[in-house]
Amino acid sequence: MNDYIVEIKEIYSTIKGEIQSRLDKFKQIGLAGNDEDIFAELVFCILTPQSRAKICWKAVQNLIKKNLLFNGNENQIAKELYGVRYHNNKSRYIVEARAQLKNFAKVLNFRKGSINKTREWLVKNIKGFGYKEASHFLRNIGFGENIAILDRHILKNLKLLNVIDEIPKVLLKNKYLVIEKKIRKFSEEINISLNHLDLVLWYKETGEIFK
Repeated sequence: MNDYIVEIKEIYSTIKGEIQSRLDKFKQIGLAGNDEDIFAELVFCILTPQSRAKICWKAVQNLIKKNLLFNGNENQIAKELYGVRYHNNKSRYIVEARAQLKNFAKVLNFRKGSINKTREWLVKNIKGFGYKEASHFLRNIGFGENIAILDRHILKNLKLLNVIDEIPKVLLKNKYLVIEKKIRKFSEEINISLNHLDLVLWYKETGEIFK
């Protein structure tokens, strides 16, 4: 076992309880949350590409506070996306997703459906969503046990861990699924479940467990 893996396992031993607590909260959103709770997580994941997670979540909270999450138009929403890159495009994505998914939890029926099929549906039907964003959303509503969120932090660490040889410049579907299979196998080898491993690596990069 190389030193980097030892470091990851040591970090995990100190924050395992905190990770499980956060994942339990995510699952509660998926199981008991209303449409607004679930849609808020979807919006957060629409906002996060090339933007800081905390800024994106603050923007979502502002939309909720001002009753714009379900009722605001594109211009009203865009004005609340302080610090979010491509805010005009993303405000349009939010409005289009909202029109399509008024009863979001009922439409996707997460409790009964295949998560992989649900992810495919999200990628095809939600503008601004690739596999990373769809996986992030599913994890944040408690359905991320067997899927990976391959953002730049995770990919950087996968290379350091020798799980991948290089960080891909473009991460299309086939490449995403290949790397996901590799990290799934790696998580089994080091006995850290996939959704826990994601948060361990995120913690290593940022010093906190967030979303």
